[in-house]
Amino acid sequence: MIDRTLRSVPATSIEVTAATVRRGDVIEVGGLFWRVQDLFQLPQGAKQLFFESGELLTMHARTRLVAVRMGRR
Repeated sequence: MIDRTLRSVPATSIEVTAATVRRGDVIEVGGLFWRVQDLFQLPQGAKQLFFESGELLTMHARTRLVAVRMGRR
């Protein structure tokens, strides 16, 4: 889950795929928001996302998710 103290940082809601997801993106899954801590490349364009909370999520090459990308302060 994300820290609620980051409300003053500008953010943009975007659609991400395995090719465009980045560390620091906040992914919405099931109505909850999870910050990507690390990424691991998998075969056939897939990526495994490791969230700050310890959960893992595998994004296949065609998976599309909504994310919040934090801007610079």
